[in-house]
Amino acid sequence: MSDENLNGSVPATEAQPQGPIFNVEKLYVKDLSFEAPNAPQVFNEQGQPDLQMKLNQKVQRLAEAAFEVSLSITLTCTINGKTAYLAEVEQAGVFGLGGMEPQIMDAMLGIQCPNLLYPYASAAVSQLITNGGFPPFPMQPINFDALYGETLRQRAEQLAQGGENALEHAEAAGNA
Repeated sequence: MSDENLNGSVPATEAQPQGPIFNVEKLYVKDLSFEAPNAPQVFNEQGQPDLQMKLNQKVQRLAEAAFEVSLSITLTCTINGKTAYLAEVEQAGVFGLGGMEPQIMDAMLGIQCPNLLYPYASAAVSQLITNGGFPPFPMQPINFDALYGETLRQRAEQLAQGGENALEHAEAAGNA
């Protein structure tokens, strides 16, 4: 049997997307960990908890228009110098991006994707802490626009330093 439709109509060709595309293909927890190394004694500790949060983001190209973005949050709580708990979540997503300038795509991966992942990561951390027997910890919103701006500033600084190092090596080679 041929690829023609039986009613005699012309088969439709697959439409190519026009303009930029941004799709959320899949959201998932990539890694999840909770430790309470000093339990149950830590539940009797009196004092102000000291909370330290670390945030990390990774981007990996999976295909021409597919990227995995992962957002890692590590929250460490200590009381009187003793670790009460350590909660770690790596929330990830597969995103389809295409048809845009490289700078726009970079900004989408650095701002929009983490903005979409953060509520899921935050909820997972909160659930881990509560299930661990500790009071809930409401995580504050994060300004990924500002973080991305800082990343761009650091990249520019590294490029400038790289250019200076290249110039220094060239001058050293010329003086030899």
